[in-house]
Amino acid sequence: MSPIRIHRPAVRGWKPPENTIYVGRGSIWETPYRWRTRNALARVPALDGSAWEYETRISANGHHHPYMHSDGRVTGHTSRYMTRRECVDLYRQALTAPTDRVMIWRYNPNGPGRITVDTVRAALAGYNLACRCALNQLCHADVLLEVANSVEAER
Repeated sequence: MSPIRIHRPAVRGWKPPENTIYVGRGSIWETPYRWRTRNALARVPALDGSAWEYETRISANGHHHPYMHSDGRVTGHTSRYMTRRECVDLYRQALTAPTDRVMIWRYNPNGPGRITVDTVRAALAGYNLACRCALNQLCHADVLLEVANSVEAER
């Protein structure tokens, strides 16, 4: 049977079922891009002209600001909260195609380090994953399940 995502209720003393790892807040697997927080702001439009991009400079929803490009152009942008889908997509990008602006760093017992596809596969393959997100909502645990149990992980 394929591993699944399990809802972890906010109840004191909850024990995960067998073969389950908690990947939510407080774990090294938690997402830094939390829906409707200042850690999940989008710049609209993106500097490259696309619909949006992760905003790393401004920390307020609804903030209007100019951006000075290296060629002297000035463009106007607005910061807004990212949608749940955008947060999950950004987590996927940070895990599978990281850049210097988008990556996942966590403290682990062996010292600080970046969470990578290889670390996810080594630690989470074959396990059910528990998070506090409702099962009918998108969640970073879905990305972790997909990456940990992809065909490449079995080779």
